[in-house]
Amino acid sequence: MYNYHFAFASQSFFLDQEPIEEILRERTQYYQSCEKEIDFWFVLNPRFLKSLDDKVNHYDKNQLFAAIVSLDKQFIQWLKLRLVFVSTGSFKSQSVFLPF
Repeated sequence: MYNYHFAFASQSFFLDQEPIEEILRERTQYYQSCEKEIDFWFVLNPRFLKSLDDKVNHYDKNQLFAAIVSLDKQFIQWLKLRLVFVSTGSFKSQSVFLPF
């Protein structure tokens, strides 16, 4: 069983208001320097949010969302502190997360 953690917000927030590209680039470089396998994904329109209606119910359902999904809970907690205006959560899956 895999435990996935995520931070989600509107696509506009991630793509226009925050330097998410820079954050993920730095994280990728850090993983490469430690020879660690990448365990996070940036996902546009994540389908798994539909199964988490209680988490998303205070947002406009017609809004386009994006999420950063990771196996590393501490990374997602750090993102929450760094980005502030994201919601976080987790889910379990018996299979490897496929972001598409």
